[in-house]
Amino acid sequence: MDVRAIKATEISADMRISFADGSWRVHSQTANRFYKVNPSPSAAECECDDFALRAAPCKHILGVRQLLERQLKGEPNPTTDEIPAVPPRPTYKQDWPNYNLAQTNEKDHLQSLLATLCAGIPQPAQKPKSGHPFANLSDAIFGVVFKVYSLMSARRFASDMREAQRRGHVVKPLSYNCILEYMGYPEVTPILIDLIHQSSLPLRAVETTFAVDSSGFSTSRYTKWYDEKYGTNRQKADWVKAHLCVGTKTQIVTACVIDEKNSGDCPHFEALATATAENFTINEMSGDKAYLSNDNLELVNALGGTAYIPFKSNSTVGGGSEVWRRMFHYFAMNREEYLTHYHKRSNIESAFSMIKRKFGDSLRAKTDTAMRNEVLAKIVCHNLCVNISAWYELGIDPADWLPKGALQVAEQEDNEPRDVLRFPAG
Repeated sequence: MDVRAIKATEISADMRISFADGSWRVHSQTANRFYKVNPSPSAAECECDDFALRAAPCKHILGVRQLLERQLKGEPNPTTDEIPAVPPRPTYKQDWPNYNLAQTNEKDHLQSLLATLCAGIPQPAQKPKSGHPFANLSDAIFGVVFKVYSLMSARRFASDMREAQRRGHVVKPLSYNCILEYMGYPEVTPILIDLIHQSSLPLRAVETTFAVDSSGFSTSRYTKWYDEKYGTNRQKADWVKAHLCVGTKTQIVTACVIDEKNSGDCPHFEALATATAENFTINEMSGDKAYLSNDNLELVNALGGTAYIPFKSNSTVGGGSEVWRRMFHYFAMNREEYLTHYHKRSNIESAFSMIKRKFGDSLRAKTDTAMRNEVLAKIVCHNLCVNISAWYELGIDPADWLPKGALQVAEQEDNEPRDVLRFPAG
């Protein structure tokens, strides 16, 4: 018995099924709602996402069918002991020796990598009579990203900056006010985006399948309103929305767009796909139904890949391009094969989970620009951590991705390559 059949038995045994207003209703196992179900063998239908995606009987349909079959035979509902246990999900073996090495050395490697990345950032020219001179920009960007990695407040992070100076990663430890000030500069935003692109390059030989999606990072600001209907004050946290494209093997972020909370997903697909194609070979790109459009399918096809985006229930074959018609027939006639490609999209959920669990799902910054830059800094940290894991587990050479001229700068400091430029010894 497969998982859906076992869960269908649980639904029918728990009396989650009712018949009202001429239709079957099945209460959800995970949410406070119910689905209208038609269990007919010739015209089965359910309102759940699983049926819409697979066009095959879901657990709700199977549950109604099991209940009807038992009623026809006069059999009682199964007890809890009679319901088979749901089989465990497949697990994947962890390379514990290399994982442990990567984790125990991560902070050291991350500082060296980040310093090397920031070494290629040009220092802006000082404007005449502008007052206080600019801080060293590479040191400022290092401080912004490393502060986000540390998960500490700017004041408590000061000791980490002094330690970074002793290690030679920065010329001068910047004050906490200076780091917070640079966090809010709009000029820092394109620099952080470039660091994300640069830090993804080591894995360009590894990643050929990608996924796109968006997720929110909560802020310290709240929207408040008075609910006239219920006569009470309500409030809801604002958030910043991050649109990402990630490689499905290592969860490296190849492109990102940070926008306000109500921004749509589909309009950002072109920017994410185009930026990824500049550095990577795209064989496949998957996304949920929010990204479905004729233009997006054609764009990925023009970039040399195939877009696996599920079609909606009201999608039709007519009126679309040749790519649309081909993918529509593939989705309709080879649903299971199509979904094996589409389900690679779940890896971007893993990427968002990695970022939020490690660097927090909320933002400390107060201004709009600072909040965007803080999200970008989290993504830079994530990419560097992914690269460190790849060094140990995949043997990626970090010298392959250094910005132009950075290797020469690093070698000129002591006439020898830094240890970080070589694969870490096990």
